[in-house]
Amino acid sequence: MFVVKCKPLLLSILVPVAIGLIAGLIILPDVGFYSVLQLPPGAPPAFVFPIVWTLLYVLMGIASYGIFSSKSDCLSVSFWVYALQLALNFFWPIIFFNGQLYTFAFVWLLLLICAVILMIVMFFRVNQISAYLMLPYLAWCLYAAYLNLGAVILN
Repeated sequence: MFVVKCKPLLLSILVPVAIGLIAGLIILPDVGFYSVLQLPPGAPPAFVFPIVWTLLYVLMGIASYGIFSSKSDCLSVSFWVYALQLALNFFWPIIFFNGQLYTFAFVWLLLLICAVILMIVMFFRVNQISAYLMLPYLAWCLYAAYLNLGAVILN
């Protein structure tokens, strides 16, 4: 179970939040076109994305704390899968918003979803609570894939 140590927990949360913030700052000049994109039914207004992503990054940080504070044999592989999905996550909005490469962004997002699924599987072997904390992230990535595919088809 979790035995919380404040500094490692805060650092674990800070890493994904900072990565998301940096990506957000990079795409900021180009997010305005979201309002003119043709999107599929159920697309949220633009203001929803930073709120949801911040919550997901915090959950990701809490989950990673549960993993990295463990003594599991799977720790090294879990770390690399976590780092991979963070990198894929970082570049997706840049590809989509800055590059406006919707098809490439969709394929990239499918890679991210595969990495997230692998991460959840690895996390489950180490700490089931951490794995469950990643399920909203997976759900949001699947929703983002739906929106991204809609952008590919409709634009």
